[in-house]
Amino acid sequence: GADGDSRGAAPGDGSFQALGLEPALVSALQALSITQPTAVQRRAIPALLRGGNALCAAETGSGKTLAYLLPLFQKLLSRTSLGPTWPPSPRSLVLLPSRELAEQVRTVASSLGRSVGLRVREIGGGRGMASVKNQLRSDPDADLLVSTPGALCKALRKRMVRLERLCCLVLDEADTLLDPTFLDLVEEVLMQAPIAHSPKEVADQWDTKTQLVIVGATFPEGLGQLLSKVTSLGHFTTLTSKSLHHLLPHVQQKFIRIKGSDKASELLQLIKDQGPSNGALLIFCNNASTVNWLGYILDDHKIKHLRLQGQMPAAMRAGIFNTFQKGQRDVLICTDLASRGLDTSRVELVVNYDFPSTLQDYLHRVGRVGRVAKLRFMSQNEDICQFCLVSYWQVH
Repeated sequence: GADGDSRGAAPGDGSFQALGLEPALVSALQALSITQPTAVQRRAIPALLRGGNALCAAETGSGKTLAYLLPLFQKLLSRTSLGPTWPPSPRSLVLLPSRELAEQVRTVASSLGRSVGLRVREIGGGRGMASVKNQLRSDPDADLLVSTPGALCKALRKRMVRLERLCCLVLDEADTLLDPTFLDLVEEVLMQAPIAHSPKEVADQWDTKTQLVIVGATFPEGLGQLLSKVTSLGHFTTLTSKSLHHLLPHVQQKFIRIKGSDKASELLQLIKDQGPSNGALLIFCNNASTVNWLGYILDDHKIKHLRLQGQMPAAMRAGIFNTFQKGQRDVLICTDLASRGLDTSRVELVVNYDFPSTLQDYLHRVGRVGRVAKLRFMSQNEDICQFCLVSYWQVH
């Protein structure tokens, strides 16, 4: 207990414990070499442990996944499981906009869950409903289900899964989940969960109501309208970090002005200057056709690289990203698919071949470097009229 234990709050000693986390979870974190909470975790964990619905606005790379997983796991540990049912009725759910993100969160959740005896299951689209059914059958008593909206809604419609036992529902990367592509699916999910109106309802062990946690770097305008259909907006806690909507402090931008027709040759020079020993390089384009076109140019110059864009099958995308993460290739050309929360901690240089259309996309791309406790060097291009601006971020 953190209460009355002055050592709990001492720098470098048990600060996760000081936030109210149980010793089992603190030990599980230590086993993963995580000993100090980030700023977002310090704000979010105590608030989420209190049980109310929450909006958590956090910049990418700030440690937000653990900020919601740790209170969620603590809640699961404090309640006895009612045993398996069919259709399966998971005790908690994290919803994410892409298979890649779902896989990433499942990996983090599974490593924590194994330490404390909690079971994590993932279902994702792109592999057919027979696959989803098998995934659910293999562990119908999952404590945490991680899913994309499309796969989950198909499973709900076919009565392969139910949400009546949920004690916690997390919408992660909310700015993407609540864009027109996913909005109806997310609403369908919310309508099937017994969303709580107050912390008191969340605390009721016998009539479980669902704590709703919404996490994102930005929140879309339609969020309030959507939430008012399922719960009382007056009971939401809003958690934001000081550096939200700002570049991380060690990220310095440098812009170079060149003609649009010179963009490709400038990019080739950047790759050559970067060299294989200076970390990975991420090149952002606004659409799949530019990704493919740039890929052909790099092929012509014998530059080994990977391409990642949304028109590829989900299984292929997952394989490509894993190859990049493992360091088997150092150059990845991609659309904004790779800017949303994916772990790109190897990246030391980011180039915007096309400048993004929104501020949110810009911040997400920039967030691919300078993740928690990691220092980066990066670069970026901005296309304005007939000119291209290339910017570098230098780590101090």
